[in-house]
Amino acid sequence: MHFHVMTLFPEMIMEGLSKSIIGRAQQKECISLDAVNIRDYTLDKHKKVDDYPYGGGAGMLMQAQPVYDAYRAVLESIHSRGACPDRKVRVIYMTPQGEVFSQQKAVELAKEEDLIFLCGHYEGIDERVLEEIVTDYISIGDYVLTGGELPAMVMIDTISRLVPGVLNNGESAQTESHSDGLLEYPQYSRPEVWHEKKVPDVLLSGHHANIEKWRHEQALLRTQQRRPDMYSAYMEAHPPLPPKRRRRKSANAVNKEENTEIIP
Repeated sequence: MHFHVMTLFPEMIMEGLSKSIIGRAQQKECISLDAVNIRDYTLDKHKKVDDYPYGGGAGMLMQAQPVYDAYRAVLESIHSRGACPDRKVRVIYMTPQGEVFSQQKAVELAKEEDLIFLCGHYEGIDERVLEEIVTDYISIGDYVLTGGELPAMVMIDTISRLVPGVLNNGESAQTESHSDGLLEYPQYSRPEVWHEKKVPDVLLSGHHANIEKWRHEQALLRTQQRRPDMYSAYMEAHPPLPPKRRRRKSANAVNKEENTEIIP
């Protein structure tokens, strides 16, 4: 998986994703990360990338030209790797006006070979270049941030965890919160008793079927308590099975049983 981030603050991206699991994933070459400075592509001798919006209004707007030229440079870099020139590369614009990011969206995006992230700043970006290059408008929540860098890093972290080889334990990504529509169950480590609170007996039993049953029940309970919206969606998608009804015996079977003699 190759991540390309178009930004005015490339050092923020590279430093923010250089540690922990994502940093090690880059060292193992499970993923690659490239931060492209949009300012390098402006035609302005003072490296200016913004201007006043037509029609007035507060703040400044990022201009179309440097954004588009940075995008073309990223595409050239992708094609120089031998990628098919006809393959459509998804360009994700981080904006509070977009679709809210979810684990399901991360699973979808993790199937891509390359992803380009466009990070806005100031009051946003000239609409014309967005219409030309953006394929996905994505938000990480209904609030406003200074720029798109933090949302891009959030998405890259989430997507990277789904790339084969990034996590040492392949089951980790499958059992975490949201992966199956439920929050994750409570977990415990040593010591067995801490502050007079004991680890649940079932987790010490070694009975794997009972442990899995307990974990599922706890995940349901936690989701119901903390995220009732998720719980409702899960129950709608996984309605409980109706209880099995006992078959009524036919009249012939009842008569046969009544007429059966028990020979001592």
